[in-house]
Amino acid sequence: MKIILANPRGFCAGVNMAIQCLEECVKLFGSNIYVYHEIVHNKYVVERFSRQGVTFVNSVAEVPEGSILLFSAHGVSPEIRSQSASRNLQTIDATCPLVTKVHAEAIRYARDHYHIILIGHQGHDEVIGTMGEAPESITLVETAEDVENLSFPAEAKIAYLTQTTLSVEETQVVVSQLKQRYPNIESPPKGDICYATTNRQHAVSQLTPQADLVLVLGSQNSSNSKRLQEIAASMKTPAHLIDGVDEIQPDWLAEIETVLITAGASAPQVVVQECIDYLVENYGAELEEITTREEHVTFPIPKELRKIQATS
Repeated sequence: MKIILANPRGFCAGVNMAIQCLEECVKLFGSNIYVYHEIVHNKYVVERFSRQGVTFVNSVAEVPEGSILLFSAHGVSPEIRSQSASRNLQTIDATCPLVTKVHAEAIRYARDHYHIILIGHQGHDEVIGTMGEAPESITLVETAEDVENLSFPAEAKIAYLTQTTLSVEETQVVVSQLKQRYPNIESPPKGDICYATTNRQHAVSQLTPQADLVLVLGSQNSSNSKRLQEIAASMKTPAHLIDGVDEIQPDWLAEIETVLITAGASAPQVVVQECIDYLVENYGAELEEITTREEHVTFPIPKELRKIQATS
């Protein structure tokens, strides 16, 4: 058996920054820390911090007054910030800067009296946060069929934005439909789908034809991880989205000669390595890492956390 290890894979700059924030908070404040929703959408990461005593909450009301609350990498709405302030919480904003960019675009378009079409997945944390910036001005669509159901006139003042973790190819279909329906629609100066999502999808598209099986490390609630599995499956290659080695089924590997392994932007390298070790030890697999694009992006930890570090 041969393993093709996709590169780039795994943690992106935004996830690295968010996890670094939470790790630093644990060092500074101990375990009495709260995080609004999951810091990133990955079971392994969340469970690791939970074991250290970090508490993940779905409501600001769950956080004792005066406590420390981190906002996750997916961003939050102004309403959540307001609720946090009313409870006198010390907040640290670990929102990915690329998500913050989309929030800023939503605010700007709404201020300029555009109606915003947000392409994204209903209920995703990032979408909820973005829509919260201008709820009266944003309509969510997921598919080209949703575009057909929009009731705005062709001459309406409209702009579109996207969730950062979508399928590049599927999003292009929706954008094309929007442009056909609304020829004067405004688009963000630079695309909203993040570099890491784009690069991991590109790697899977390039490398899947060489594989008999694709294993994507990532959690089921990770949008960008699900897109990787879907891309491989769309190329008629068996593909599975798994949290870790324990989910590998031996029957998947029957008569398999080449396995492509990749990981979503919130999946840590440790779970990738465990899968590699399993295949090497049980199937005599040989490893080849293939790089399709280079990545050198980093984000600093938030200003408010740097100030706390400086005084501690």
